[in-house]
Amino acid sequence: MLLGSQLRRLREARGITREAAGYSIRASESKISRMELGRVSFKTRDVEDLLTLYGITDDVERQALVGLAREANVAGWWHSYSDVLPNWFPTYVGLEGAASLIRAYEVQFVHGLLQTEAYAHAVVSRGMKGASAADIDRRVALRLERQKYLVDENAPDFHIVLDEAALRRPYGSREVMRGQLQHLIDISERPNVRLQVMPFSFGGHSGESGAFTILSFPDADLQDVVYLEQLTSALYLDKREDVSQYEQALKELQDDSPGPDESRDVLRGLIQLS
Repeated sequence: MLLGSQLRRLREARGITREAAGYSIRASESKISRMELGRVSFKTRDVEDLLTLYGITDDVERQALVGLAREANVAGWWHSYSDVLPNWFPTYVGLEGAASLIRAYEVQFVHGLLQTEAYAHAVVSRGMKGASAADIDRRVALRLERQKYLVDENAPDFHIVLDEAALRRPYGSREVMRGQLQHLIDISERPNVRLQVMPFSFGGHSGESGAFTILSFPDADLQDVVYLEQLTSALYLDKREDVSQYEQALKELQDDSPGPDESRDVLRGLIQLS
């Protein structure tokens, strides 16, 4: 996505159409569009030819972009789990790992980045009925690997609103739920994590359409992406008007929910009830 956005910026700066760019590398206009959206792999030769067409002659700039093309074609660590993942999910894991800000609302269960191992095992077992114990363990291992993003040196900011329903719906034993609630309290103390709970007592709210995640990236050329997971597929929305509606919905959820300190009090109260 980063390389594609830079190629698009260079093309537009020279006033070159996608059709002309495609002709220069013996490809269609639609392929140039897919390249600029980061939806296809890159051939080094094609990138070099496009850079020549766009008038990029500085060796340092050319090598930086060609190097980015090589990196883009290297499979991410998560591809080793592709045998236990739905085909749309590796894309999300890659985007999540590249994001500098992750904003989300969850209603069914605790967000995957915040799940304990025991809670994750209960959730995955429920969602993968009939799967082998080994496959369930691998899916859980992937989830725990993703969580390293939050404690990494370059960790993204993570703003999450959890519906009280997600916290009251039991996955696993009472001990599992108590451990999960305590983990939420602990991790919410991290400076890059802002956790809020939308309580039942508030009534109807702007999250009525269900769970969603908004991913923002450090490069200004990259548009925000909204991720919506469905039963058999997922949607990735990047049109500005779509993203804006989800951003407004999340802002209202944040404004209407207790703040982080009060939300930790809600979590402590739920532990006492469990």
